Amino acid sequence: MAIDKNARYLESHEYAKPSGEYMVFGISDHAQAELGDVVFVELPSVGKTVTKGAIFGTIESVKAASDLYAPISGTVVEVNEAVKNDPSLVNKDCYGTGWLVKVAPSNPSEFQSLLDPAAYGKTIGEE
Repeated sequence: MAIDKNARYLESHEYAKPSGEYMVFGISDHAQAELGDVVFVELPSVGKTVTKGAIFGTIESVKAASDLYAPISGTVVEVNEAVKNDPSLVNKDCYGTGWLVKVAPSNPSEFQSLLDPAAYGKTIGEE
């Protein structure tokens, strides 16, 4: 499984990755592989406030529907419309074109509390 070295992770497999002054959220390669073919994503609208650890959306595959948990707190500044129109982008390139939302962090230090790539790798290796 690919692990983005620039991202940090929740144990529930969502990631946050710096992008300028914002953080990009998505799901890990491990998560998309476990889900199988993604067929639908429900994402918050621009301007919505998200809280670290709280549900910010839903992702559905042919196997299951899963809640999406915010890796850090902040305000949604952009939603990936391409993924809403073609959810399979999450399967094809979860760290690139398959990102979900961009957030202006309200507490940037929360990023440091997430699992670093090595720790996340150990987590998914033990599952």
